[in-house]
Amino acid sequence: MLSVNEYKKIIKARMGDYRYTHSVNVSKEARKLAKLYGADEEKAAIAGILHDITKETPKDEQLQIILDGGIILDSIQMNAPKLWHSISGSVYVQKELGIEDEDILNAIKYHTTGRAGMTLLEKIIFIADFTSEERDYKGVSTMRKKSRKSLEEAMLYGFKFTFSDLSKRELAIHPDELHCYNEIVLQNLSVKGKGK
Repeated sequence: MLSVNEYKKIIKARMGDYRYTHSVNVSKEARKLAKLYGADEEKAAIAGILHDITKETPKDEQLQIILDGGIILDSIQMNAPKLWHSISGSVYVQKELGIEDEDILNAIKYHTTGRAGMTLLEKIIFIADFTSEERDYKGVSTMRKKSRKSLEEAMLYGFKFTFSDLSKRELAIHPDELHCYNEIVLQNLSVKGKGK
């Protein structure tokens, strides 16, 4: 694997200024969260810098990358091109950049939806994408506070936004998101149950 700075040069050529700044910020935030939660800081920084590598790639090219990677999209993914960049990004960094680290590949692949059984690194990239420095949506400061206390709490808070937005626009919610949400909720319930 290359250094974060070398990956910065690669992504700079593939995206506009805003997306580049966002990627650098996600990388910084991922490093902070990795330090806080005891994950590999370098891996977090690399996954963060690369998470949106195909975000500005034309949709037909993204689809081709996904197909070339042997991935068959389900009906929800097919109808939600916004989900493609995480899948195509994961394939791209493996095929074009030679990254074989499963944890980094999955952190990129699931940074938009999450999934059940996420690793610590996957959760860190998911949260860092929501809380990077340039983000200024309503509730981002609450999200940042929660991320310093518990990644899972921050994820639940993030899902409330996502589900509310998708349902308002009558868009499908991917099962990976629901499985991830349900897993955290059920874990919380069992923890609360044990405390009684």
